[in-house]
Amino acid sequence: MLGAMFLMATSAVGPGFITQTATFTYQLGAAFGFAILISVLVDIAVQLNVWRVLGVSGLYAQTLGNRILPGLGWALAALIFFGGVVFNIGNIAGAGLGLNAMTGMDARIGGGLSVIFALLIFLSKKAGVALDRIVVACGAVLILLMIFMAATTAPPLGEALRQTFVPDQVEFLVITTLIGGTVGGYITYAGAHRLIASGNTGVENVKAISQTSILGIVVATVIRFLLFLAVLGVVSTGVVLAEDNVAADAFSVALGEIGLRVFGAVFWVAAITSVLGCTYTTVSFLTTKNTTARTKNWYFLGFLVLTTGVFLMLGQAPQTLLIMAGAFNGTVLPLGFAVILYAAWRRRDLLQGYKYPKWLLILGVLVWLLTIYMGYNSLGGLASLWTEG
Repeated sequence: MLGAMFLMATSAVGPGFITQTATFTYQLGAAFGFAILISVLVDIAVQLNVWRVLGVSGLYAQTLGNRILPGLGWALAALIFFGGVVFNIGNIAGAGLGLNAMTGMDARIGGGLSVIFALLIFLSKKAGVALDRIVVACGAVLILLMIFMAATTAPPLGEALRQTFVPDQVEFLVITTLIGGTVGGYITYAGAHRLIASGNTGVENVKAISQTSILGIVVATVIRFLLFLAVLGVVSTGVVLAEDNVAADAFSVALGEIGLRVFGAVFWVAAITSVLGCTYTTVSFLTTKNTTARTKNWYFLGFLVLTTGVFLMLGQAPQTLLIMAGAFNGTVLPLGFAVILYAAWRRRDLLQGYKYPKWLLILGVLVWLLTIYMGYNSLGGLASLWTEG
């Protein structure tokens, strides 16, 4: 349960998460706290439904989709795979940049070494146990580093608290961006699929499943809020930060030369956990509970070799592909969430006869409508990209 919770949380806290949080804090100041609050409430509604349906059924999302409509699950798996490949290239690039900032190592070498580290975890005899322990440890390191930064920059806590509930400005686009980054694409299923693999499923585990899903979001939120406070402490002094690298600049301003090293450590930990989460979850969409460990190892190896090969050739994830993957992720959430809600509403047989709470289903439908709006906006961006191409 603990491993599943931290896998979800640390999968959400990737290089993009760090960059987004720092940039939006620089742009919005204390008002960004409100965007975090609203995105958290939506995230909880999504994860409560996803974890409960998948956890009670004991089925991976693609298997559940295929039981509802043959082929639907594989369509979802294809979308997850495409997004997973592109974003893992970005995660590997982030790991390389983190080691570069921390040690001065060439970013490509750093990215390659990080992948070898991830592969050793997946190929170990007790891969599940190793994965759980690593993500829990990395989550704890991230929280401690964020507390250290927030304490050092001394942010205006009173103003941050006030604007978290009564903001001076509200940016809906920022809120939807945060939601997509925390429960979009493969991240939606990371914790639930790990939970299924661990065997803690069924009606008898409903309470623990729900509590764990909420705590996973809370962990990711604590990290985001601490980073928000750390950057806010720097921004509130009136200092001008480099807009192309706000996070690194904020750490440097706060701590001097050591700040860049701390930023490197934060970025690497965030990136390597996202590599682990992305690889594990993407492969879980290509397998079933009956797939042998040997076959899964080949899938892990193939996925990491593929994404690392592209990274080493290009040095980063291609910008156009990142935009396309982001747009596809905008469709993954409403499609995948529709499968979850339909199973809760009409397929009690797949939930072992479990009577699904009406309040949770209604809450899920309201959030699903929001995800459709987000998906529509994402496809609009994809259409513009296609036209420009």
